[in-house]
Amino acid sequence: MTTSTTVGAIPGYVAGTWTIDPVHSEVGFSVRHMMVSKVRGKFDTFSGEIVTGADPLGSSVTAQIDLASINTGNEQRDAHIRSADFFETDTHKTMTYRSTGIRPEGDGYVLDGELTLKGITRNVPLKLELNGFGPDPYGGTRAGFSATAEINRSDFDVKFGLAEGGGAVVSDKVTIQLEIEAVLAS
Repeated sequence: MTTSTTVGAIPGYVAGTWTIDPVHSEVGFSVRHMMVSKVRGKFDTFSGEIVTGADPLGSSVTAQIDLASINTGNEQRDAHIRSADFFETDTHKTMTYRSTGIRPEGDGYVLDGELTLKGITRNVPLKLELNGFGPDPYGGTRAGFSATAEINRSDFDVKFGLAEGGGAVVSDKVTIQLEIEAVLAS
């Protein structure tokens, strides 16, 4: 795939440095609870930068997520997730993501990168969808991205979850869903 073909295949593509707009973005997740239902949540505080290269395959992402900003819609559960049983937010304030590459896959892309949680770094590829690029009503330029991934929480030493008598209270598999809107900074 050549650079011009790649760029030409992305309508309105703009190379530059973008700031994630947290008001119009969401960093969410879902995890099975008691193996019969899913609990969904999100993080209310996060930031990041996206650099779209002249060749889209040369683009990069960095992001920081405030672990204490967990929001599952239940304050008691959120406090438990902040505790040493899960995130240990007194010691580990943030989760970070740093891309290491991007590659085409099928009709979309995969953003390869490193997720760091509780001081442990693992490769976590994100299935990436480019939603578009365009002007906003304030004279700026915006871009939209959706991404999903699955992680095993025990890979990051988040191991709470065995019920008395056996069985899992919380699944090891966590699905991550990202809806990102970014504003062109330069």
